[in-house]
Amino acid sequence: MTLYEVAKDLERRLESIFLRDASGQRPVYGETSKFQDDPQWRDRILFYEYFHGDNGAGLGASHQTGWTGVIARGMHLFATTPPERVVELRRSRSSVET
Repeated sequence: MTLYEVAKDLERRLESIFLRDASGQRPVYGETSKFQDDPQWRDRILFYEYFHGDNGAGLGASHQTGWTGVIARGMHLFATTPPERVVELRRSRSSVET
């Protein structure tokens, strides 16, 4: 795998915590039915401080805007930037640095 492909795979795994699975549930909400089913809550994504290593359920504070906010940026990056553009940007940056 290229470094881009590795980064994209890691991003895909992280975003899968927040996206609905085949049964319509978001792993981030674990077994909390209010967040899974209530129309007032089910589409309001909370960014937690930590995540359960086996099932992805959010743990700790639910108002984090630190590293978990990077997941949204990564989703945008991989949805809008093809690998060729990343290489092009890196090359142009390298030429400026030298």
